[in-house]
Amino acid sequence: MSTGWLTTTAGDLGRAIGGGDIDPVDLTETYLDAIDTHDLSPRIYARTTPERARAEAKAARDRAARGMRLGSLDGVPISWKDLFDTAGTKCEAGTALLKGRTPDRDARVVARATGAGLVCLGKTHMSELAFSGLGLNPITATPPCVNDARAVPGGSSSGAAASVAFGLAAAGIGSDTGGSVRIPAAWNDLVGLKTTCGLLSLEGVVPLCPSFDTVGPLCRSVEDAALLLAALRGQAAPDLSGADLMGRRFLVLTTAVPDGLRDAPRKAFEAVLAVIRAAGGDVVEGPVDEVAEALALSALVFPTEAYGMWKDVIEAAPHLMFPEVLERFRGGADILASDFVAAWARLKALRQGYLLATAGYDAVLAPTAAILPPDAARLLSDHEYYTGENLLALRNTRIGNLLGLCALTLPTGVPSTGLMVMAPPRDEARLLRLGTAIERALA
Repeated sequence: MSTGWLTTTAGDLGRAIGGGDIDPVDLTETYLDAIDTHDLSPRIYARTTPERARAEAKAARDRAARGMRLGSLDGVPISWKDLFDTAGTKCEAGTALLKGRTPDRDARVVARATGAGLVCLGKTHMSELAFSGLGLNPITATPPCVNDARAVPGGSSSGAAASVAFGLAAAGIGSDTGGSVRIPAAWNDLVGLKTTCGLLSLEGVVPLCPSFDTVGPLCRSVEDAALLLAALRGQAAPDLSGADLMGRRFLVLTTAVPDGLRDAPRKAFEAVLAVIRAAGGDVVEGPVDEVAEALALSALVFPTEAYGMWKDVIEAAPHLMFPEVLERFRGGADILASDFVAAWARLKALRQGYLLATAGYDAVLAPTAAILPPDAARLLSDHEYYTGENLLALRNTRIGNLLGLCALTLPTGVPSTGLMVMAPPRDEARLLRLGTAIERALA
């Protein structure tokens, strides 16, 4: 066994298993031991599934010995955000409202991943009902940020990010409704993929806003993101070989994105743009009017759908909730159905306008988050600070959700800052190739 495995990419672990250099059982035991002995693991994992993990690892070892591996990640241990159903294991979505909820079958994406040979280590903590980009959860636990012990880790896939950043999973699977994969990935120096809504099944996933909810990986490399997406879809991974930036055209959004952008994310973003230009990329700046109008609709579409999904459960026991999250949900209580329908009709038109406006570019670039991870203690004691930081944290990432895009965040090399790359819906293969080229240029 080797503790070096704990910081190795999922792709490299899979290749080592395939080459006979790593036994999946030894690998899984290394991760389970790391979880058991790490001081912070109770704040990262809501619960572990050691019996399942050992059984899956043994099956992976037997397949490898017979030359019958199910895929390139067969035998690689990963974590799951605690809103993905896993048979016989509690799934509570970070809230006391669902305490004790135990599904009797796996979510479809969990079943797909298991069918590809991935090993389930357990379920990670998250923002309550996934309705916060900060990762602060005084109801269950607030996972740590790898770069600042006093800060929040980003949410809502907070434990998913922490499990990878602290070497307690080879990758984590999270969900992204307004930035919930990308924010914690960026703040913990990871790669995070927001898939196109509808690309991956939401069956067996505790919902927030089904019109926006997506499933995606948090991991150590763009290759890992591609391999995990393939496993979750049950399809072959896209070919990333030969990806480069020469002649690629990128639009840097000047609409909304620069507003409130703080120094560290701004400087990191500017440095990445210089690298892309040096590698042959054509980077231009410009506005896209549809972005501002789409962002203005956020307060109508997100809380209205979220409250509609959860109002009966919430109002039966509102005292069980973190007040900040409760207030966000109740923000949708008094919005007229006619206003909600009109907002969605306009949003669909804006999506078409955005695609036309950006059709001449390979991708659109922005800082993943406008801010660094905020102070956890102040968020608990200062309502205005919590509200302002949460909205600003999610402002850039929400663009991709509102406009129906796929998006990737990459670490910039500056702690807790990310580069977000956005592409048209269902264009994940090209997005991942571009991400690979940028990753190589930054290395």
